[in-house]
Parts: sequence; structure tokens; C-alpha cells
Amino acid sequence: MHILEQRFLRGPNIHAATPCLLSVLDLDDLYGVSTRDLPQFNEALLALLPSLADYLVPTGQPGGFAQRLREGTYLARVIEHVTLGLQCLAGAPVAFGRTRPVTGEPGQYRIVCAYQLEKVAQPAFALAVDIVDTLAHGHAFDLAPRLEELREIAEHYAIGTSTAAVLAAAQERGIPVSRITEDANLFQLGWGVKQKRIQATITGDTGTIAVRIASDKQLTKQLLHEAGVPVPQGETVTTVEDALRVAHDMANKLNAPVTVKPLDANQGKGVTVACRTDEEVEQAYAYARKFGRHIIVERFVEGADYRVLVAGGKVAAASLRRPAHVVGDGTHTVRELVDLENRNPARGAGHTNILTQIALDAHAEDLLRRQDLVPDTVPAAGTTVYLRGNANLSTGGTAEDVTDLLPESTRRLCVRAAAKIGLDVAGIDIVCRDIAQPLADQGGAVIEVNAAPGIRMHQHPSGGTPRDAGDAIVQGLMGESDGRIPIIACTGTNGKTTTTLLMAHTVRLAGKVTGVTTTHGVYIAGKEVTKGDCTGYWSARTVLASPDVEFAVLETARGGILKRGLAFDRCDIGMVLNVSPDHLGLDGVDTIEDLAQVKAVVPLSASRAVVLNAEDPLCVAMARRVHPDVEIVYFAMEADSPVLLRHLEEGGRAVYFQDNSIVVADATYHQELVRVEAMPIALGGRARYNIANGLAAAAGLMAAGFSNLQIATGLSTFVSDGKTNPLRTNVFDVRGVTVIVDYAHNPAAYAALAEMARSLLPGQLVGIVTAPGDRRDADLLEVGRVCAGRFDELVVYESSSRGRAYGGAVDLILQGAEEVVGKTDTLHRELDVGEAIRLGLSLCRRGTCSCSRAGRRLTCSSRRFGRRTRKARRASRRRWGKAAQRQLRSCPRPYASMATPAPNTSAIVATPSATLINTVFASRRVAPRSLRRGASTVTAPSRPSAGAETIVATTTTAWCTSTKRPR
Repeated sequence: MHILEQRFLRGPNIHAATPCLLSVLDLDDLYGVSTRDLPQFNEALLALLPSLADYLVPTGQPGGFAQRLREGTYLARVIEHVTLGLQCLAGAPVAFGRTRPVTGEPGQYRIVCAYQLEKVAQPAFALAVDIVDTLAHGHAFDLAPRLEELREIAEHYAIGTSTAAVLAAAQERGIPVSRITEDANLFQLGWGVKQKRIQATITGDTGTIAVRIASDKQLTKQLLHEAGVPVPQGETVTTVEDALRVAHDMANKLNAPVTVKPLDANQGKGVTVACRTDEEVEQAYAYARKFGRHIIVERFVEGADYRVLVAGGKVAAASLRRPAHVVGDGTHTVRELVDLENRNPARGAGHTNILTQIALDAHAEDLLRRQDLVPDTVPAAGTTVYLRGNANLSTGGTAEDVTDLLPESTRRLCVRAAAKIGLDVAGIDIVCRDIAQPLADQGGAVIEVNAAPGIRMHQHPSGGTPRDAGDAIVQGLMGESDGRIPIIACTGTNGKTTTTLLMAHTVRLAGKVTGVTTTHGVYIAGKEVTKGDCTGYWSARTVLASPDVEFAVLETARGGILKRGLAFDRCDIGMVLNVSPDHLGLDGVDTIEDLAQVKAVVPLSASRAVVLNAEDPLCVAMARRVHPDVEIVYFAMEADSPVLLRHLEEGGRAVYFQDNSIVVADATYHQELVRVEAMPIALGGRARYNIANGLAAAAGLMAAGFSNLQIATGLSTFVSDGKTNPLRTNVFDVRGVTVIVDYAHNPAAYAALAEMARSLLPGQLVGIVTAPGDRRDADLLEVGRVCAGRFDELVVYESSSRGRAYGGAVDLILQGAEEVVGKTDTLHRELDVGEAIRLGLSLCRRGTCSCSRAGRRLTCSSRRFGRRTRKARRASRRRWGKAAQRQLRSCPRPYASMATPAPNTSAIVATPSATLINTVFASRRVAPRSLRRGASTVTAPSRPSAGAETIVATTTTAWCTSTKRPR
């Protein structure tokens, strides 16, 4: 067997709403082999892992998995269940799993297993493969050492009990929780401006100075004394002689024994109480020195040990703590009694369980000697044998809740003590005879104030009422906030980027600090943070983890969902613009229905509203799966869409296009929001796909609670140019040639852009097109058919082979084109992108090329090439840098030096790699004159006069239009 691929789906995904490990496994020689066909396999597996039959029950009945093994099942499914079982045995219980064959790859399976800890899931899967492979080949498997290793990993990366209590309380309140690092119990609660951080019971609001004060016990006592809080008298010493001197002073002046403890240790380390003799003081000093150089010697306060938890300025809980002890039964020795107590399931190593195991070490033996006992003594029945002088749970102590016994004066005193030290969460250690009485009446004292107090004793007391200390900490940290900022998640095949940016633009105009993810990068408050295709998990996390973001608008692509799942557990608004064939045949998505399943992950995560395309049956079908409490909002280009009309009749809300206007409606009113002539991206109504994007954006914003005025303002001021929305219907004017740049990348997008170009400037269209090589043959053929049916001249070039032979994708596109127009000289094969663009531009009549930046014009004509070009190059070095210089070298030469072009033609140019047109016209932000006049006065370009030229460029297609036919 071979593991071919693994990935963690960290958020909601197509398999489950919880994190999963997805593995692609090749069964190799065991393909087609059933468990029924393997002698002794079932018995050996259940003997090795008997728990499988108990809690892995695919039939829903106890022993169901054993029954399935006997009936016969394929080994990939067995590996799924063994992986889940191993995680449970390691201490990270999970239950969900799924196994499916990989289409077109015999012997390969996709196995999905839920997980709690990433560091455990992968080795658990690898171990499961080894177990099944070994047993299936008839060999024995030694599980014990591998399982112990897995348990050690789980223990190392496990979430501590105090941290787990806080996280459980946060999740109960609906606060999103994300682990910042697997290597520590460091978590983020909430998103954006509402986020907080915790590590155990230290919060992001806990001050470093306060923690340092609490770590210095002497300074803590000094400050508490200043605040009127009773504390024991004592001094800090660095020698045993000084320790004896202080002990003698306490004995002479107060007739009291002393407590000896390190100045800055925690969890009861190095503490010895009730030292009365010089020998005891010397031993206590030597023990304390193991944990620190500076030692406190202070008056021993008689009484019981209590811990009071203060969180958010309030007392949250109080416990009576008892030191680690055992009770004699007249039969067992002290050592045996300790062993029996440590078998208690509630006890574990360190902080991994409710209670900590008791250590029978040198300190315990010293305490036994004070009780005239040794480890092998058999105590009388009912005799309590103490093994620690302090009552910390971390040293094996137990706790009983006494919260209701605290008098008001003690509550106020504890709150004052925490505030004096400066801690938002504090553990106040009190010693007194009766916690129900005021401390001043009984000589009680506060002996310590602890930062990062453990809360196991309050959550799981050995006696009394459990207190939700975790919730008290969350309440103090978050108040009534659920830690969430509004999130709009937008997916679909086409239009995602423009719709996302249009919504983000509107939100930003409304005064919100907006975080945005798109295929071009991550933007916060309108500033670029990360550049690249940022439509997946990590990019969304960048926005959600940003402490200044108030509103998130996230473009969510198919690839991100498949590779990592969503970055959020739920969003406010989930949008699906459309579903059309794209990226099929990749990652198990083989049909358009499969693609719709992937897209549906977004609306299924919505908690407030879902925006769907009423004219796309696959989108409409998603409405049936949405939670009943989530609103459905439809948008449609046709006002008489049956789905839309029925939805309005039933009282729903919708946005539609009618009479050149965007209209918002519900059952009682229909209101014109904005006319498309006022929308720059609509190009005077000719860019119908951008009208659809505007409808979707309006629907999403309406569902999110924005007013009609705010939405209309956003729609009428958003300009799709090289700065705000690069490669999405960017319109440029180049000396009479109108250039439109757009990121068309599938047949539907090509068709929509060609329609727009025809309506904008009728004439001959010349397309320069490409598609990535990882698309299916059928998809590449369809690209060719669509383009050939809409463009009069077609140039095809190679952009990205992605596993195909170089030029293979080009040949398939041309083959599809030939199916429509036959073999003709209007189809051109030019693999190099630069040469393809030159060829496309050569179809334009001889003329000029201009590049503008910041309102300045640099002109290079073929007739005056030398003088003007030199001036342009000097200017470009100052203003544009090397990239622009390269483009400037490339642009004029076709007009000056290449073969004589056909006169009176134009080109629409598309370059996915952004090598020529993209960089000159998009990256340099050359906008048409109409766009440069200002967003509020933008109008679509008027039709040119006869003989004028237009170049429309997309990142995947380049076309040329002209009102005159070429000669």
C-alpha cells in the first residue's frame, strides 16, 4: 500500500462540518481483495484492536464492524476504521469517516477521517496502513510500541484541562475558536476587532507586569499589605543562616512555626509548611533551593487551604483544597495505598486529567517521618496519611467547592487583591480556620496571588457543586460579545472577484474597516496585504486574524474548499453566483453536479442569509439544503423568472434587473435601486455579466443589513480598472483603440465577454485565447467551439501545460474550433504568448500605441519611432521601472517592424500570464478618458466612428474589433 496524498481539511468541507484528514491511498496488490478472502485477517485484527468491535459500528449496532468484517469489506474501509480506533486509543476520540474510490484510478481510494489533533491524525493513519498491510499479508504486527508512541504524541499536543474548560465555554456561547499553534495551548477566541487570545487561564488582557508581580511572592505580599489585605509576616533570604534567623524571630515574637518556599516557584513546588525545628527549617530550605535562589521564610498560618478564583472583577468560585493523602484500611501499606489511588481514572500525569497522580518521593517520605510512618507502614483503618504539606492539585491534592460559604467581606477582599496585582484572572490562596467567617476575625491571611490559576478544582471538585470557571473567564474576557464580525462568503464559477470587490467597496464606503480576499490578493482597509491567488483557507485566516478588521468579504474558490475547507465555522451571508463547467476532472470533482456540491459548502455554512442565482437550477437546488432559519435571497437577470416570482409571492426578498434598472423587492414593494447607466462596471448596460454581478452584490449587501442608499452608492461608484479590479473588464483607450481586459477562463466567460464586445463595438472580432493544460479534453474542445463560434479570427497560445505535452492544450482548442468553422486560415496556432499577442495586434491597421500614467502621455508612433521612443524610455526609467521598460520595448515594435498588418482591424487581447497587455494596460493602470474623469461621472464608451479601432483584452482571450472588414 502507498499513501499518495494527504491534506488537512481544517474547516467545513464537502465531507463534514468538522476537521478531517483526507488521504489518497493506493492498495496496490491488495486491490479487489475483501476481508472475507483473507484467512485469519479478521481474527488477528480484532485480537490486536478489540475495541474496534465496540465503538466503530457502521451498522449502528454494537459489534457491527466485526459483522462487516465477516461479511467482507474492502481494505480501504478497514483502514478508515482502524485510523479512527487508533485515535480513540491514543486519547483523541473521533467517530466520523468516509471512503470512496478515485474515479478512473483503479486501486486508489480517498479516505476521510475526522481528527482532534493534527499531530495525531497523520501518524495514526500511517500506523493503520501498516497494521492492515501487514496482517493482510499474513504477518504478525507488534502494536504496543507504536501505540505508546502515538499516545505520547497525543499527550504532548493535548489541550490542557483548564484551557479545554475555557474553550468549551467559548464554544457554548458560539464564539469561534482557532488554535494559533499546535505546540502550545494558545488560542484565538473570535475574529477581527472582536478577537481575544488565551493560553490556559492567561488572557490577552493579562499584563506582563502583573504576571511578574504575582511571580514575586514577596513583592505580592508588600502590595497586598499596602491594599489592606492580611498577609503573613516574613522575609526573603538567600542563605540557610538567614532562614534560621527568621524562623527564630517568628518563634520568639509570634510563637509560630514557619513556612519555607521559593520566591518565584508555582504549583506548590518547593513548599514546606509548619517547620518548627532547626533541622526542619534546614531541610525545608534545601528543598526550596531546588526551585529557586531566593527563599521566603514566613509565619505559618494555621487553618485550611482555600483557593478563590477571581475573573473579570468578580469571584467566580472557591474551593477547599486538601493536600495529597490516602486513608488506611488496615491491610495495605502506604505505598500500596498510593498505587491504588493513582489507578483512579480521574487521576493522570501532570494536568492531563481532573486530578494529578500522587508522587511518593523524598518530600513525601519526609512528611511520612513526621507522622512516624514509612512507605511500607500499614496504617490503621480510617487513618488519614498526608503526603504533601501544601494542598495544590498539581501535587495530588483534592478540592471541595465552598463558593456559597464565602462572606461578602472576603469576596471584596479577593477582588481587591486581584486588582492590586493587576490580574484579570487570579487565583487567591487563603489560609484560615473557617472560610465562612471574615478573615480578620480569625487571623486568616492571603498567602499568594497566582497568575494563570488552574481551574480543574472548580470545574471538577471532589465534593460540592461544580462551577463553570471557564465560562466566568470567558464572560470576563468577552462580555456579552460572541466574538464574531460579519462575514460574507462569495463563491461561484464566474464573477466572484468583481462581486466580492463591489461588496467590499460598498462596505468600506459605509465606514467599516474591511478585510477582503480575492484572486489578486488580500486587502485590509483598502491596502494590499498579500499578493497572489488568495481565495483559500490561509488567506481567509489572514483576514479573520487581523485585529483591525470589522467586516470580512471573502471570495471563496473551489480549490480552497477542496484543499483546506473553509476558514470559518459559519458565515453570515453565503453566496453562490452560478455553477458552470470548470476545473472538472480535478480533486474528485468529475461532473457539474460534483462541482455544485463543492460550492454548496458555502451556503450551508451561512447563519443569516443565503444569496442564490434564481436562473441557475443548480443554485436553486441548494435552497432545499439550507437551514430553515436562514433567509433565502434570490437575484435574477429576468424579472419574470418563475423561481424569483414564486419566492416573492411567498414573502421572500430578491433583486432583479428590469428596464435598465436594478430593483430590490419583497412581497410588498418593488423599488428601483440604481440604473445601470450609473454603474461604471455595466458599460452602459452592455456588460450583462457585470449587471448580474451587481445584482448579486446588491442582494448580499441587502441581506447583510445595508440600506438601499448605501448599496446604490457602492454600485454607482465602483470602477473596475487596473487598480481596483485588475483583469476584470478593465477598459482602456489607446489612441482610438478601446482595450477591455478581463479574466475569462472558461467557455461561459468567453461567451459572455464576446457578447459584450459585440454589443459595445460591432465588427470583426479576433481572439487570442488559451486554457490551462489540466482541464479535461472535453473542456478544452468546448473552449475552442465557443471561441470559434464568436470570433472571426482566433489565435491560440500555450499558457500552462500542467502535465500535458507542450502545445497539447492548444491543439485541442484548435480541434474544437475546427469542428465549428472547419480548417480555415482564420485559426492561428502560436505557442509563445508574446508572439501570439503580436500576431493578434498585427490584425489591427497600422497606427499608434500609447501608455499613460498619472495623466501623462508618452507616444511612440511608427513614423516617429526613434525620437519619441528615446524620450519614452527615459521617462519610463524614472516612472515605471524595469517591467514597464520591457513592455514599452514590446508595444511599439509590432506597428513599426512586424509584417504589414491588415488595415482597419482591431484586437481584443487576453493574457493569463499578464506578460504584455496585462502589464502595460492593467498593472500600469491606464484607464480610458471617461474613467479618468471620476467614478461619479463614468459612462460607457460611446460607439466609435467608422474605421475606429477597439482592443479588448482578457487574461485568457484577446479579441480585435473594427467597424470595417479587413481587406
